[in-house]
Amino acid sequence: MAFDFKLPDLGEGIAEAEIRKWLVKEGDAIDEHQAVVEVETDKAVVEVPSPKKGTILKIAREEGETVKVGEVLLVVGEAGEKLEAPRPKEAKPAAEERPKSVSVVGVLPEEEEAVVLATPAVRALAKEQRVALETIRGSGPGGSITREDVLKASGKARKPEDQYGAVERIAIKGVRKSIAKNLLFALKTTASVTEMEEADVTELWGLREREKKLLLEKDIRLTFMPFIMKAVQHACMEFGTFNASVEEEREEIVVKKYFNIGVAVDTPEGLIVPVVKNVEKKTIRELAAELQNISQLARERKIKLEDLKGSTFTITNYGAYGASFATPIINYPDVAILGTGRIVDKPRVRGGQIAVRKVLPLSLTFDHRVNDGAGAAKFLTRLVGYLEDPASLFIESA
Repeated sequence: MAFDFKLPDLGEGIAEAEIRKWLVKEGDAIDEHQAVVEVETDKAVVEVPSPKKGTILKIAREEGETVKVGEVLLVVGEAGEKLEAPRPKEAKPAAEERPKSVSVVGVLPEEEEAVVLATPAVRALAKEQRVALETIRGSGPGGSITREDVLKASGKARKPEDQYGAVERIAIKGVRKSIAKNLLFALKTTASVTEMEEADVTELWGLREREKKLLLEKDIRLTFMPFIMKAVQHACMEFGTFNASVEEEREEIVVKKYFNIGVAVDTPEGLIVPVVKNVEKKTIRELAAELQNISQLARERKIKLEDLKGSTFTITNYGAYGASFATPIINYPDVAILGTGRIVDKPRVRGGQIAVRKVLPLSLTFDHRVNDGAGAAKFLTRLVGYLEDPASLFIESA
C-alpha cells in the first residue's frame, strides 16, 4: 500500500520547514533511512530521511514551499511498484465538430478545457482571494501559477514602493524569523542589565602570535575566542550563577556543573549560535579546532541541530566588524552573555609610566533576577584577570 510520508517532528519546537531541495524524483527507488529532501528550519538545514523503502509515487510539495509538521511531503509505494500511468485524455473533436451550447440567440462553441498548473497552497490562496486560476497566466516554471500571480490578479500584490518612493521588501523567515522570535522572548522574559569593562590583553596578544603559527601548520586558525571561552569557563566555575538557567514553574535557579559555551556566528541568513560542549575538558588547541569546524558548518547551514542546543553561556564577537561596546541580548534560557569588541591600542599607566597596550572591550549582559550588579562586577573582574594574565588559565585548567 502507498504510504504518505509526512514532515516529521524535527525537535526544538520546530513547527514548519521550507523545502530547500528535493534529493529524489518521482519514480526513484529509495532505501529505508535514505535522505529524500533537504529542508530549512529556522535553525539549520536538515536532510530528512525516508522511514520506508520503496518507490516515489508522488512528490506533494515544490521547492520553496513551507510545510508544517504533519503535512504530506511525498507518497512512497511498495518496492518495485511503478508509477500509475496518467489517465488518457479524451480526444477533443475538431472545432467544427464540437458540440454546441444552445442559447436564446443561437449556438455557442463549448469553452476550451483549461489546464492549470498550481500547487495546493496556491490553489488554496486563489480560493481565499476568489480568483479563478483559469484566468491567470502563470509566471512560474513550466507556466505554473505562483502566489505572486494570484495576489497580482486579486489586486493585492505588493508594489515595490510606498508613498515616498522605492522600497525593498524582505520576508521575515528562516533564521531571521527565529532570531526575531527568540530575542523578543528573551527581552520579555529576563530582567536584562549590561555592565562593561576593558581588559589589557597585551600578554594574550603576544601568546596568540607565537602559537598561531604552529597551529596554522596543522590547518587550525587560532583566534582569541578559545582563550576567551576558557576564561569564561573558569569565571563561571567561581561564580556558578552565571552558568545557569531559571526554571520558571518551580521558581528555581538551575546552576549547571558543565560548561557548554555558545558562540554566535555571522552567516548570510543571520546569527547562528553553535555550542561547544564541555569546554572544561578541552585544551585551547582542541577548542580552536572544534570552533573552526562548527563555525564553517554553521555558515554553510550544514550544522546538526544537536550542535545548536544545550548552551549554558554565550559569547558574541562584534569586534570583528569594528564595534567596541554593545548591549547583547541574552540567549535564552542562558542567564548571561558576553560581548567582545575590537582590540585597539590605548595608553595605559604601568609602573608609573604611560605605555601603549592592547585593550579588549567587554560587555556582560546578565539576568538581574539571578545576579545583582555587584556579582556581575566580580565576575567581570575575575574574567579580566584571566585575560590579562593568560598563564593563569593554564594553572587553573584541569
